[in-house]
Amino acid sequence: MTARLDQPREIRRTLLPRIHYDPDSFGRLSERIARFLGTGRFIVYMTVFVTVWLGWNVFAPPFLRFDPYPFIFLTLMLSLQASYAAPLILLAQNRQDDRDRVQYEQDRTRSDRSIADTEYLTREIAGLRIALSEVVTRDFLRSELQQIIKEQDAKEHLP
Repeated sequence: MTARLDQPREIRRTLLPRIHYDPDSFGRLSERIARFLGTGRFIVYMTVFVTVWLGWNVFAPPFLRFDPYPFIFLTLMLSLQASYAAPLILLAQNRQDDRDRVQYEQDRTRSDRSIADTEYLTREIAGLRIALSEVVTRDFLRSELQQIIKEQDAKEHLP
């Protein structure tokens, strides 16, 4: 029987309850872990852990050693740690990429707005310059008035 797309799905019952988690809080936790894995403190802790592990399994009495010479259990533990660290680091990088993408879009929008504002102000300044070039200045008005007065005086002195 094919499912109809115009009707909601029926709720399927499972034996185990479905686990619900907040992806954002899980992402924040993964970022904290990834940030810690990239520090010198983690390297020091891991070095101390491996050194104690090796020292215990080499120098302890034989009946207290839990991981003899090939140290297979240590290899398993380090592989397990790496298998969890890699996806957490990738998740943290994906979240950072998402933040960078949003920041880039905001920067581009802000830049476009700044360019538009600059172009508008440039047009306004050009319009003001054109308008001011047509405005009569005081010196121009004085020279015109003096010329008119001279012309009037010249007309009055004519017989």
